[in-house]
Amino acid sequence: MTTLNTRPLKGQSLEELRDFFTRQGMPGYRGEQLFRWIYQKQATSFEEITTLSKELRRDLSASESLERGTVVHQTSRHPEQTVKFLIRLADDRQVESVYIPSDDRVTICVSSQVGCALDCDFCATGKMGFQRHLDAGEIFEQYRILQQFSPRPITNIVFMGMGEPFNNYHEVLRAADLFHHELGPHISRHRITISTAGVVPKIRQFTREDRPYKLAISLNATRDDLREALMPLNRRWPLQELLQAARQYTDRSGDRITFEYVLLEGYSDSPEDARRLIRLLGELRCKVNVIPFNEIGYKYSRPSDQRMEAFMQALQPAPFPVTVRWSRGQDISAACGQLRTELENTPEPEIPSSSG
Repeated sequence: MTTLNTRPLKGQSLEELRDFFTRQGMPGYRGEQLFRWIYQKQATSFEEITTLSKELRRDLSASESLERGTVVHQTSRHPEQTVKFLIRLADDRQVESVYIPSDDRVTICVSSQVGCALDCDFCATGKMGFQRHLDAGEIFEQYRILQQFSPRPITNIVFMGMGEPFNNYHEVLRAADLFHHELGPHISRHRITISTAGVVPKIRQFTREDRPYKLAISLNATRDDLREALMPLNRRWPLQELLQAARQYTDRSGDRITFEYVLLEGYSDSPEDARRLIRLLGELRCKVNVIPFNEIGYKYSRPSDQRMEAFMQALQPAPFPVTVRWSRGQDISAACGQLRTELENTPEPEIPSSSG
């Protein structure tokens, strides 16, 4: 069987799968059948797909695989705890995903790249450098593995793992569309969030294309000089340009934007920082997640409780909602890239893969 496709079947859209079969001289509805089995039923082999003939399943198995990742480490076996997964891809590269259960939802945090090119000074992934983009199928594979682990349906997906999602814009949006598709997991658009460190041209493209998903921006500082030291991309797109793009998004979409603000002791945690944050964002339709820093053994530290309390007190007059997002993973290396870095030079643990 000549497959003719230029990318793995897992990661292709419904239209592409229909076209794949019609090019083989078969009815296009086979593409819809395969789409449901891959994305809704999350099949790991063609042998499971009983709506396809044995001969077709055999031919597909000879050239394709639906299982595109295997778990090499996970921090817990208990599905009511936050669990970090280290997943090996077909080329032996590794990415991290996080499973975060709560009373009313199950959230997963997925990676979009192996490593990251942005080199944010407080980020463990940035210290790894950029290795490659993930394709949509590899992003979806993280969902499949974590859903197989979870006793409850995954309800929320955030693109906040390893990598800058908007530097892999096309594949990230393909993956988001697969998560949202009515013949796939059918996760609500309001429960899919794409986070960027502030790649302004892609924020504008996201806005212009009327993408339906939620947008989050990692802000982390209220002055350009400090943000440039923490996040070098601020030299290309300073705060005022970033906030202008954010305002265009909220005005056009009508959606509220989320700003992530990491508290770093002595850098971004003073009451004056809080007051500047109010001045910066006060006219925007937004909410702010304040995140006490998850230490990675580098020069930055989590502020003391007293400093965090003073920051939050100064933030009380804010006209936008503010929440403190306490890390559930301080003891499981939950900062992006941290688990992989810690395990890089240690023997592989003998933990059976949750992917079967």
